[in-house]
Amino acid sequence: MARAIGYLTTKGQAEDGSFSSQAGPAVTALVASAVMRHGRTPSDPLVSKALKYLDQFVQPDGGIYRAGSLYANYETSIAIICLNQANADGRYTERVKKAEAFIKGLQWDEGEGKDASDAAYGGAGYGKSKRPDLSNTQFFLEALKAVGNDENSEAVKRALTFVSRCQNLETEFNTTPFAAKNPDGGFYYTPAAGGSSMAGTTPDGGLRSYGSMTYAGLKSMIYAGVSPDDPRIKAAVKWIGMHYDLTSNPGMGDAGLYYYYHTFAKALDAMKYDVFVDQQGVKHDWRAELRAELARRQLPD
Repeated sequence: MARAIGYLTTKGQAEDGSFSSQAGPAVTALVASAVMRHGRTPSDPLVSKALKYLDQFVQPDGGIYRAGSLYANYETSIAIICLNQANADGRYTERVKKAEAFIKGLQWDEGEGKDASDAAYGGAGYGKSKRPDLSNTQFFLEALKAVGNDENSEAVKRALTFVSRCQNLETEFNTTPFAAKNPDGGFYYTPAAGGSSMAGTTPDGGLRSYGSMTYAGLKSMIYAGVSPDDPRIKAAVKWIGMHYDLTSNPGMGDAGLYYYYHTFAKALDAMKYDVFVDQQGVKHDWRAELRAELARRQLPD
């Protein structure tokens, strides 16, 4: 970790404080968040420059994104998490409140003419997309959780409605046509606008579950207050027990691998597992295994 932060400090950051500016502000917010979690403060030169860089993306509507961006939900959600971490002295309180209101406004609900019967209801999307998806929704929920929204938040309740419909499990919470076609307990990208899975479809039109979305769905449910004893949680845990892997994103190979590591770690941490037991009965110290895999992939610089 020290070597990684050293790289970010000496080679990764541009003069304007950004990291990968061509990708928008969210990468810079993500790096600043990670560095702060490893002991740096908002006054640290790397963090301070990154936070100053983010200032220029604060929009009149409260969002924090590049003007015209197709990723306003991602960018604002990640910025909320970053600024909340840097807010010990309250300097970002008002900005975070406005950003929170902005992403809540992006949520697909009655404001978009959707009621609870619609497969899109409660989800978050890119902001200018035709449908919400679980990837955007997990970042939306993580940002809301960071600023104190719990299971009693109406936005969180609506999001849970959507997340439940992204699971291959037919329950009272999910009566979409996809759930019964591939009832393995895993999660897919979206049930909205005809449904989609990045892992493809089953022969009868079911949506295939895959690793990154299954861990995203699991952690999102925990963040939304679902009990570990709930059938939805149990089914998701069974799926990951059958597909436990750190060399690939199950169902997707190398695609989205580091995104997968992100959801893998946060989900198992949210479940309060120190050791995870897979379906073969093998006990995994998942933190140690993840550390080892990341270290193995780290480049010489």
